[in-house]
Amino acid sequence: MAEQGMIKVRLVRSMIGRPEKHRAVLRGMGLTKMQQTVQLADTPQTRGMIQKVSYMVRVEAP
Repeated sequence: MAEQGMIKVRLVRSMIGRPEKHRAVLRGMGLTKMQQTVQLADTPQTRGMIQKVSYMVRVEAP
C-alpha cells in the first residue's frame, strides 16, 4: 500500500453559532481552537470533511 501524503488544515473561523454537524466534523479533525493547525492524511475521507466545513478552514499545504 502506498504511503499517503499529508495536508495541513487551519481553523480560521469560530465554531460559535455553527450547526452541530459542522462542529462535530471539526472536532473529528482535531480542531478545537481558533488558528489551530493540524496535519492530516490526504485521503478522500479527509477531503470530504474539509469540503463540508470549507468556509471555516484553510488548507495550508496541498
